[in-house]
Amino acid sequence: MNTLELSEQEVIRRNSLKELQALGIDPFPAAEYKVNVYSDEILENFDPEANNYQEVVLAGRIMSRRIMGKASFIELQDANGRIQVYISRDDICPDEDKTLYNTVFKKLLDIGDFVGIKGYVFKTKVGETSVHTSELTVLSKSIRPLPIVKEKDGKVYDAFTDPELRYRQRYVDLVVNPKVKDTFIKRTQIINSMRELFNSKGYLEVETPILQAIPGGAAARPFETHHNALDIPLYMRIANELYLKRLIVGGFDGVYEFAKDFRNEGMDRTHNPEFTVMEIYVAYKDYNWMMDFTEEMIEKVALDLHGKTKLGLGDQEIDFKRPFKRISMTDSIKDFTGFDITGKSTEELRAFCTEIGIEVDESFGKGKLIDEIFGEKCEGNYIQPTFITDYPVEMSPLCKKHRENPELTERFELMVNGKEVCNAYSELNDPIDQLERFQEQLKLGADGDDEAMFIDMDFVRALEYGMPPTSGMGIGIDRLTMLMTDSHSIQDVLFFPQMRPEKKAALDGDEKFMELGIAKEWVEVIRKAGYQTISAIKDVKSTKFHQEICGINKKNKMGLTNPSQDEVAGWLA
Repeated sequence: MNTLELSEQEVIRRNSLKELQALGIDPFPAAEYKVNVYSDEILENFDPEANNYQEVVLAGRIMSRRIMGKASFIELQDANGRIQVYISRDDICPDEDKTLYNTVFKKLLDIGDFVGIKGYVFKTKVGETSVHTSELTVLSKSIRPLPIVKEKDGKVYDAFTDPELRYRQRYVDLVVNPKVKDTFIKRTQIINSMRELFNSKGYLEVETPILQAIPGGAAARPFETHHNALDIPLYMRIANELYLKRLIVGGFDGVYEFAKDFRNEGMDRTHNPEFTVMEIYVAYKDYNWMMDFTEEMIEKVALDLHGKTKLGLGDQEIDFKRPFKRISMTDSIKDFTGFDITGKSTEELRAFCTEIGIEVDESFGKGKLIDEIFGEKCEGNYIQPTFITDYPVEMSPLCKKHRENPELTERFELMVNGKEVCNAYSELNDPIDQLERFQEQLKLGADGDDEAMFIDMDFVRALEYGMPPTSGMGIGIDRLTMLMTDSHSIQDVLFFPQMRPEKKAALDGDEKFMELGIAKEWVEVIRKAGYQTISAIKDVKSTKFHQEICGINKKNKMGLTNPSQDEVAGWLA
């Protein structure tokens, strides 16, 4: 990399790297460094009277430094927290050679560097638990400076809060914003809590294909790819439902999968093209049983994470204690719009959408129209956990018809804080009915609905061999994590959310600068000073600009003859 593309701090750190190597110190050693304790354990359990923790080995990043002559303090951040470390010159350099302290520690190490610390724990005069260092080891040199987040009297200054930077550089976000790590630890705890419940019931965790010849199990637009060896199109899965139900056909009583699914759709606060779902299917159960099971699961997650069921979410308090409210979709729409969808034709539904100001496409069938009405007028009103039940048959191509009303299906969705969290059915196991539903979806696709389901004849064939009565449920792990951690965007609960391409800074060509009379060798210096466009240099005072570029010339020992102030003023005229 051209040093002119680096900031001043990056140049200094690279020079420090070379000086470490010149001293015979490997800035990136390969050997294992055996840690025997973490910062949080020391802070929680150290007892000066018991004189415990007298031989500790820690490793982590330097997050702050206070250099005070022969003795200094650093703040060390490891995987579990931060702790103060005391470093004395004569302790880490007991012999005549004081290079490790005077040169390496004081001059060549920076905030962000990884070090290993051996020593013992003590309390300072002001009562702060600290580690007294007897041995310091360089473990990794950081050549790009971290953003410095300062805290004083409980107030945070210069916080790393820009969402664009936080999501794009999650590795930095995790280092400087400790609460971010807590969110992702809780995400794993949520999955572990669910897995513990499923395993206790004897259900089997399985894996199903991500690349599929037919993207089934949901109404969504898939990502398409191509298999070169087979010369066939393949799709990233939009759901794992149909493969899991094949396993029920094969004789398993209960199967579940935590799966990555992919949908080629828009991105917003609650949607990411790549997302995690858990789907579970249990034989000889129906959707009423699954509602009870879902309540049990979510209440357990809340208790395992927080020890209580009432959780704050923004300015709302959500109570995940069983039982949850239940209401049919028909009654919900009637409650919020006064309109009864029962027996209404496609034309009547489309007319009602127009009447209440909902924009709909001509390709929408009855199911899509009802979904639009519910989504626009009802969904956002359900803050407390609520099961919306008994969806119209047109909305649920994979769901069994209601045992009392064939115009409805035995389906529910759980709404929390105005958003769908999970979806469940009494699964359709009649192969003839299933084929007819697939064919109806095919007609919607022909009419222009690019989210209509594909026909999966192999799945129909599986049903023809017989599938027992089964209930299935899918729940979005990302949205559940948002609820359980009071996160307001799905990007806050994904380590690496999908981002738009990073914008490149505007850049004028060298010839544009040279047209102003600037010599080519000085164009590089100007870029080093951070000026990439003609308009940028025109906006700065000529005296300040002259001082900046001459300073870079001197600091980087470039050996160029400095222009006069009048010359620089001429460039900017």
